Amino acid sequence: MRKMTKGANVGLATLSENAGSVVMSLGWSSPTGEGDADVSVLLLDENGKVGSDADFCFYNNPVAGDGSVQLLGKTPTADGDEDRIGFDLDAVPAEVERIVVAASRYRGAGFGDLDDLHLTLADGAGDGLAQFSVEDAGEVSALIFGELYRRGGEWKFRAVGQGYASGLAGLATDFGVDIDDDAEAEAEAEAEERAEATGTGPGADADRGTGPEGIPAQRASEPALAPPAEAVVEKAEEAKPRTRPRTARKKVTLPRSAKKSLAENDSWRTARLFPLSALRNDRERETRATSVLLSVMAQVPEFGRRLTAGFGAPAGRMETFTEVSLPHGDSPRRPDGVIRVERAGRLWTALVETKTNGNPLKPDQVQAYMDIAARRGYEAVITLSNDVALEGSPLVDVRIDGRRKHKVALWHLSWAEVAHQAQMLIRHEGVGTAAHAWLLQELLHYLQHEHSGCHGFQNMGSAWVPVRKGIDDETLCQGDPRATEVIESWERLVRQVCLRLGGELGQKVLPVQRAKRGSDPRARRADLADQLCAHGRLHAELRIEGTPGILAMTADLRTGKLRTSIEVPASEQGYPLSKVKRLIRQLETAPADLHIETLVEGEGVGPRGTLERLRPEPGDLLPRDGAEMVGFRLSLFKGMGNGRGSAETGFIRSVDDAVDRFHAGVVAPLELRVPARRTGAGER
Repeated sequence: MRKMTKGANVGLATLSENAGSVVMSLGWSSPTGEGDADVSVLLLDENGKVGSDADFCFYNNPVAGDGSVQLLGKTPTADGDEDRIGFDLDAVPAEVERIVVAASRYRGAGFGDLDDLHLTLADGAGDGLAQFSVEDAGEVSALIFGELYRRGGEWKFRAVGQGYASGLAGLATDFGVDIDDDAEAEAEAEAEERAEATGTGPGADADRGTGPEGIPAQRASEPALAPPAEAVVEKAEEAKPRTRPRTARKKVTLPRSAKKSLAENDSWRTARLFPLSALRNDRERETRATSVLLSVMAQVPEFGRRLTAGFGAPAGRMETFTEVSLPHGDSPRRPDGVIRVERAGRLWTALVETKTNGNPLKPDQVQAYMDIAARRGYEAVITLSNDVALEGSPLVDVRIDGRRKHKVALWHLSWAEVAHQAQMLIRHEGVGTAAHAWLLQELLHYLQHEHSGCHGFQNMGSAWVPVRKGIDDETLCQGDPRATEVIESWERLVRQVCLRLGGELGQKVLPVQRAKRGSDPRARRADLADQLCAHGRLHAELRIEGTPGILAMTADLRTGKLRTSIEVPASEQGYPLSKVKRLIRQLETAPADLHIETLVEGEGVGPRGTLERLRPEPGDLLPRDGAEMVGFRLSLFKGMGNGRGSAETGFIRSVDDAVDRFHAGVVAPLELRVPARRTGAGER
């Protein structure tokens, strides 16, 4: 990978033969673990201006350039997460001469508060091409990381590192985008969105939703038939797009409550498009799951694009196939599925290998498909199973023949990721038609059914029981590889918790890694394994968008207790006792066994007690020595499951239940009382 300095440029063709489709990743780290920024892309003509406001690609408009540029969202890495952008350079409109890639912060924060600002460029096969580290960004709220530009009929990349004190709106305006972020328009838009969300505004009976680009659908001139209860649908043909983009984030539309059933009694079951009653063995589960998923991907463009964009697939016409026979030596191979995407005469092809019911991927099968794909000029092999991939810990070891001119990328999807994307589209972001929403709803029902075998990560592995026993009798030694296996399983479980919770809430939920960015993930896991041997605890932190703190999970294998907790700052106004009373009022619906600890200046802990005891005596939380009260730690405890699986008594089920109870009973009431952030120019 080429290391680049500010102002340097390089031709993409000199870096890779697969540079027609590239993925750019922007990353940073925060000393507090809470810093974040938003990515934006501007497509510029020969005059250095956008051709129209639609050429401004950001969180309210994540796809631009006829689908050639798409924001792919955040992806977890060993040390946090990165924002990714997919570029299909062969399909970029001819009038676009330059593509500027930037990021912006909000609430007056600057990039000087973040560490390790960097940009990484990879080709369609996933191989790293170039990396650029931004030094001394300063207190600017918007920053251009780099740009792609045409020169002599080829695409080149330039490392920029230029800051903008005027934020996202100022940056966009300089490149010709007409921003609509004045206070009057903002207040009017917020009032309209509140009215639509509560069903009290004009046209409340009309079909409303959110489109694939996050643009709220306008009111229909006539009432429309209601879509499925769980779906959030946009009537594209009835929508009236805004004339100017708003840099303030748009609110999502929450699902309506379910209609009353017409069934005579609860024993009647709704007819389903994808039945599960006839599934008898693992082979049938794999075959049906593959066919169901690939067919819905081909029929619902937003869903198919969402699952393949990160793998280098272009935005185009998608067709999917099953039961395909491909020659391989003396006997043909039959991959579980094939995905083909056509864009501007170019074909992108991926072979699909599927496993369900917790069955592991077989290295020899995957290797055979990699060899076939390389010989036939296919771009990728996609594996799909209940397992969750981790950086630096591949699910299967395959040999990549570096001598081949055509490189094949190996990607992995978890069934949990598939379900997450379906949830995000039908419950929060929206799709194009009611029929598409219904298809996704049926797919989600299929994936979540107990007979489908598509339940995501559900087994802590063979090392779980001996590690727990070794901790109990104090015979587990540092350096034991079984402890590392448990750490990897724990990380997979945490990633799945993030996907499930994020899909339900419609918000970004990401694991927080406080290790220094760039550290080797295997070395980091080995260090965590040694800590597990020494202290007998597994620990993780989750950052939930819009939540006033980090949700922490700790599994103490010695005591058999799970602890979920969050630290919240004390109110800036009022006397100490008033701050405590305000917190108690906010937690009026929280569980009575909630533990509350007072946090004092100097990272110390003051008085503590349960909510049940503190409700009549809130003064018991006041520090006795006059120390300054800076915040509170709220915690719930529950027994930890013993089994390695996801049964009622299993560890995985107990973690899911603990997170759900804590978020619903503690975090959500706090969120409801956090004042809504008003956003304007330069803010999200």
